[in-house]
Amino acid sequence: MPDGNAPMMKLRTQYRTAQIIGRAEAGDSAEESRTLELSFSSEEPYRRWWGVEVLGHGSGEIDLDWFKAGSAPLLMDHNTRDQIGVIEAVSIKDGKGQATVRFGKSARADEILSDVRDGIRSNISVGYEIRKMRLEEESDEGNTYRVTDWQPLEVSIVSVPADTTVGIGREAGDGDGAAVIIETKQSEEKAMPPETPAVAPVVTPAVDENAIRANAEKAVVGRVTEILALGAQFKMNDEAQKHIAEGGTVDTFKDLILKKQGAKAVERPVTELGMDAKDVRKYSLVRAVRAFINKDWSEAGLEREANIAIQKELGRDPNGFFVPYDLLTAQRTPEEIRQIRELSVGTATAGAELVGTDHLAGSFIELLRNRAVTLQLGAVFLSGLRGNVDIPRQTGGATAYWLDEGETVTGSDLATDNITLAPKTVATKTSWTRRMMLQSSPAVEGLAINDLLRTMALAIDQAAINGNPANKQPRGIMNLVGVGAVAIGTNGGAMTWGHVVDLETEVAADNADIGAIAYLTNTKVRGKLKQTQKVTGESAFIWENGQNGDGMLNGYRAAVSNQVPSNLTKGTGTALSAAIFGNFGDQIVGEWGVLDVMADPYTNADSGGAIVRAFQDLDIGYRHAESFSVCADIETV
Repeated sequence: MPDGNAPMMKLRTQYRTAQIIGRAEAGDSAEESRTLELSFSSEEPYRRWWGVEVLGHGSGEIDLDWFKAGSAPLLMDHNTRDQIGVIEAVSIKDGKGQATVRFGKSARADEILSDVRDGIRSNISVGYEIRKMRLEEESDEGNTYRVTDWQPLEVSIVSVPADTTVGIGREAGDGDGAAVIIETKQSEEKAMPPETPAVAPVVTPAVDENAIRANAEKAVVGRVTEILALGAQFKMNDEAQKHIAEGGTVDTFKDLILKKQGAKAVERPVTELGMDAKDVRKYSLVRAVRAFINKDWSEAGLEREANIAIQKELGRDPNGFFVPYDLLTAQRTPEEIRQIRELSVGTATAGAELVGTDHLAGSFIELLRNRAVTLQLGAVFLSGLRGNVDIPRQTGGATAYWLDEGETVTGSDLATDNITLAPKTVATKTSWTRRMMLQSSPAVEGLAINDLLRTMALAIDQAAINGNPANKQPRGIMNLVGVGAVAIGTNGGAMTWGHVVDLETEVAADNADIGAIAYLTNTKVRGKLKQTQKVTGESAFIWENGQNGDGMLNGYRAAVSNQVPSNLTKGTGTALSAAIFGNFGDQIVGEWGVLDVMADPYTNADSGGAIVRAFQDLDIGYRHAESFSVCADIETV
């Protein structure tokens, strides 16, 4: 047990590479042929930027609970949005971590499994979190540490083995990595058994540790993968690797992208107050709404101070009250979550204040990303913008000519223009009951924020899909000039396999079928395509099952949102639906860091409830209209 002065180090997710040791073969049993045996870790010394790492595989050194649960993911290239299977079993044998993985049945999983069988893909990599390590040896060439407490998070099939610099260390205080305790052999030898507490802890409301842990693990794995995905999308792979190695965050990498593209880098939003982690945890949106309604801020001092500070920065009054940007973007680190679990929540000086006021409100924007379907499909989300943003794009290229002897070449120039993002205000509305506003607990705070998230995510999706500037909205894909069009008939008609393929062909013809490619439609079209055969008389249906609620169309991910319209008309056809195909990575959603919340206590006065409205500034732009195609006359009845 380390003493209170034990040194600490901030480390993010680490990666190690290995080779597949048991290749899946096609056999009589479909299930057996989809499994794979692999060794994902060993005690082989591995050089990191901070020294030589030896992963301990002894008793109590490796936490396999997540892998043993049977739901840990098998990914492609550490991309949490590209899951191809699950980890079914895990064990430690001869000082190595070994696992049995099972591939899914999606077209994507089949593709990777086929490559594994053919020996084309043979590299794997494991992502893991280090919690504690012991200094074994000091040397001028680098210290050697034995990792005595660590947890694997996921296993990936990778095209290129991860560089040893991918495991990132962060300086203490960055708040973007787990705090790792560093012990010495001497401190371990002198460690005394823990004292038995004299008083049993006071019973407090239960904390859902599994949910907290799952969210922490997802956040840990997702940070590096988001930077890598952005790097691939904007052809900045080398910069992404370097940014990760230097400890950069997702937001700072977005700044780098904008700088390279020639746009003005995102400045710190004026609504970001520099609140410390404790104040972010204590801030309560429910308490602020209650104070606004009652016109009594005596019990909401923190919320009142934040509102006044933002008013001074903006130089204007809110409709209700301003929410600090710190609250929208704050992310809880795994170490913070571990402290919440481990602190004695019954003693005021030992964690009661921390847990009692921890309202889980510090990840608003991250949750918003996960709620909006277009953002899930890969649309770029630029948060905390300040002022208009211009992003240059290429609209035309140079021309090549064949020449006779002595003939001069005709000059041709590169043509460019700008994507301009300018704030447009969206208002979302939800209803809170009197009883809910009287409560003050993490569960109620989470419910309140989820209400706002749900309505705001729907507003983003509606604008991204079918927004019309004539209605003061950002322009949606369906109103974008230059998208590919696939028409079924004069009055609309039933969608066939040929129309699905035509949507892809429209994009591919413009060489735009790369990136975050997906189909998007509504539930009516999905239901119809699940009953429509690809070829008459065959058992294969157009809509195939996928993962995580999505389907597969033509080998690509297919998502569903009822924001995709189902009330379109064409000729005599009515109640027609739409489907979209394209590279959603070419859609850019800009968000300005001003969230204005107003409560209306009068509309629901009889019940004592309130209508809560939130005002947010957003805009949407596109790198290339040719990256999308639309079919807008699908009959579903």
